[in-house]
Amino acid sequence: MPGPLHALALKHRELLKFAVVGGTAFLVDNTVFYGLKLTILEPKPVTAKVIAVLVATIVSYVLNREWSFRTRGGRERHHEAALFFLVSGVGLVLSSVPLWISRYVFLLETPDVSLVTQEIADFMSAQVIGTLIAMVFRFWAFRKWVFPDEEAHPGRVRLAPVPKPKDEAA
Repeated sequence: MPGPLHALALKHRELLKFAVVGGTAFLVDNTVFYGLKLTILEPKPVTAKVIAVLVATIVSYVLNREWSFRTRGGRERHHEAALFFLVSGVGLVLSSVPLWISRYVFLLETPDVSLVTQEIADFMSAQVIGTLIAMVFRFWAFRKWVFPDEEAHPGRVRLAPVPKPKDEAA
């Protein structure tokens, strides 16, 4: 018998799925960001961040469309995709601004600070603060504009199989 935690998870399943997709996109973002930042884009961390967010956004669109918001819709696919990437573009700016401020306003970069301080500041500003700001904005905007119709595809949800009555099972 499902308990209160199960009921809470069902009530907020869209948010939970969005969080799982976000965690996956976060891992993609970090992998690409640090892969570029520590190699070919070492002198250009903001560029590395922008590329990382773009790759993570593509992954996020596919996973959100096919899993998190699969019961939502209300738009033609090309219009939905355009809005998704527009909202994600705003998210890209929101996620990059803290890193830009950290590096170019607070001057938290070598040789003004140690390499360790620079890397901690980059991680906190880009990967924590920027990601959280962009995540809150994107969840709100996706529900409001990209996938506005809650019951566009109601047949896609299957919470549990419907048991057959005992006298029909025979």
